Amino acid sequence: MRKRLLTGLLLLATSTAWADETALRLKDLQRCGDLFTAGELTYCLRGEGLGEGDLRVMLHGKPVAVQREERNRLRLTLNEKNHRSGPLWLEQDGRTSNPVWLTLNRNHVLAAGPDKVVKNMDGQNTYLDLVSLIVEEKYDGLKESRRLAERYGAEVVGAIPALNTYQLRLPVKNLTERDALVLRLGNEVSVDAIVIEETGPEEPLEQDEETKPRNNEWVSNRFLDAVAFYRHRLKSDRNRIQTAPVRIGIIERDVDFDAPEFADYLGDCDPRTPRTCVYARDAEAPDEHGTTVTAILAARNENPEDSGFLSALEDAGSGFEVIVERNSDAGITANVAASVNLVEDGARILNWSWGIHRIGTRDIEGEEVDSLIRSGIAMSGYEELLEEFFLWLRREHPDVLVVNSAGNGSARSSQDDYRLPSSFITDQLLVVGGHQRNHERDVAVEHPDYVTRRPSSNLDQRVDITASACTRSATLEKGKRGGIHCGTSYATPMVAGVVGAILSINPELEPSQVRELLRRSAMTIGRDSDFEPAEADDLTAPILPSERGYQLDDRDIGRSARLDMRKALELTVESLQHER
Repeated sequence: MRKRLLTGLLLLATSTAWADETALRLKDLQRCGDLFTAGELTYCLRGEGLGEGDLRVMLHGKPVAVQREERNRLRLTLNEKNHRSGPLWLEQDGRTSNPVWLTLNRNHVLAAGPDKVVKNMDGQNTYLDLVSLIVEEKYDGLKESRRLAERYGAEVVGAIPALNTYQLRLPVKNLTERDALVLRLGNEVSVDAIVIEETGPEEPLEQDEETKPRNNEWVSNRFLDAVAFYRHRLKSDRNRIQTAPVRIGIIERDVDFDAPEFADYLGDCDPRTPRTCVYARDAEAPDEHGTTVTAILAARNENPEDSGFLSALEDAGSGFEVIVERNSDAGITANVAASVNLVEDGARILNWSWGIHRIGTRDIEGEEVDSLIRSGIAMSGYEELLEEFFLWLRREHPDVLVVNSAGNGSARSSQDDYRLPSSFITDQLLVVGGHQRNHERDVAVEHPDYVTRRPSSNLDQRVDITASACTRSATLEKGKRGGIHCGTSYATPMVAGVVGAILSINPELEPSQVRELLRRSAMTIGRDSDFEPAEADDLTAPILPSERGYQLDDRDIGRSARLDMRKALELTVESLQHER
């Protein structure tokens, strides 16, 4: 007995010492318990490196009571009347964790576990017993969903109330039973559409297998020129421009705070100082998708060419908040739920570095696309859900802009039967394609032949603008950059970043005006032929003379739009001074 007691004490001391030497991290934060309890909201947290000492959970810099369930698992219950959405982090033994954004909004859907994801006849991973009902506007969505759930023996387990969408867990054991019940639910007069989620527990990313360049690609968008203009021109301007704070939402899973680029974002962060703040769950590796996307906006490096755009502007700005949030691993439905929460929490820009293709989509060479494909029945549900989102956005938040990647299937983005969400036509959706350096021509950066289309990038006239598609990932070693990652996923935050800077200069701009500034300031992309491409084969919508703020040669009119970050900021300042 004495030996066992001594062994236990040694193990406890060892584990406590290990925790003290291990970084304190917040790995997960999600709604849990009864999602529909009035007045109270419950959250389940999962940490890493928690010891046995006193633990403080900080929300907006103030401690909140928490229940410790297991060594690394916590449960938090809040009264929504006494709190507001904001950053939450852990403190223990002089260590501080990464801050995660806690939302008090009630939009949340559940992800299926591995035992509840099966293969359908198209070979796609599909949720077996979880579906979402989009209820007709004239009905009380929760009341009607509960009525239908009781009728069919189901249970309401998730919701996106802003879109009158509710998630049901069906009493089914196989796909035949699920499809039969979905058919019956779809015939209910109160049901507008049913969303069937086709995703696994871990969503695969859109792959870009094209050749990767060795040199820095950001120069093609005048990245450093834009940083210099913002930092020096805004400070030295006679009529000092009073910048505004901007909140940006990134729909990604997490960020690796062990990477030196993000080590400065631990704990409390006040954007009013001013500075850039990042709120995200902690990732396992620095080269994952969310870390790479977020780094383009907010990485901190000694080399300015590798720093994030917004973090390089903070001396002259009024603060930027970057919230990395995905709600849960429930695929597209969770992406939309997270987007609604972020908008309701004040995000002015959403970065959507994701998208899906329908089975049967063909690229410009006529070959089938195999990147992030979904069945026809899933695509129809997603289309209805995204349509509801953009209708709600236009009605309730007309100033919010969604920046979306065009995709890496070398296909046409405008065909809504084959690509979502980039095919939607709305002023509040800005679609971004990708380009790369043309090393065969030694020309100035402004020359149309300085870049060429990235062969994998989706294209056509629904694409609004292009940006450099390649960037280097973070590593765990200070001063060392990782491998090269390419795709429209990484072109998208380049555009989202400059949009954030534009709105910090003039927050009164509408989404259509932001698009006009980007298009008017854009440089052009050359092509190998003197002939104009066939309809919808251009990389972006043709640049019309009316979109030009300055005169170009006739040969440049109509060519694809390439992001010019500095010129976009210059035009923003000029337009603001003209208004005054």
